[in-house]
Amino acid sequence: MGRRAIEHARFLGRWVAGSAYPPGVPWPRFRKPAPKEDPDVSVDDPRLDGWETVSTFEDRPTAVAWRDRLRELGVAASCVADRPLDRFGRGDVYLVVPPDQWSRANEIVENLE
Repeated sequence: MGRRAIEHARFLGRWVAGSAYPPGVPWPRFRKPAPKEDPDVSVDDPRLDGWETVSTFEDRPTAVAWRDRLRELGVAASCVADRPLDRFGRGDVYLVVPPDQWSRANEIVENLE
């Protein structure tokens, strides 16, 4: 097939036997995998060792909701557990913040309760 015929076929939107992919098929992309997100509740995370506890919860959904609310208000908050939670997400979950943000976080939690 000559060059002119190939260009004409591409113009018409037909797949030419010499091309690698038919029109409309996306080229493969070699992307890096997405970075892993931090877990909702960290278990024995050494990065959070010096952080202060603001409140204690008995289940994951409640603790994560409070953590998200503090983050919305500009406080760097995380949820920590001493041991893994059960399959229902229950256990002792601690809402922790950096020491310099403890008083602000404590005011927010007390006023929202």
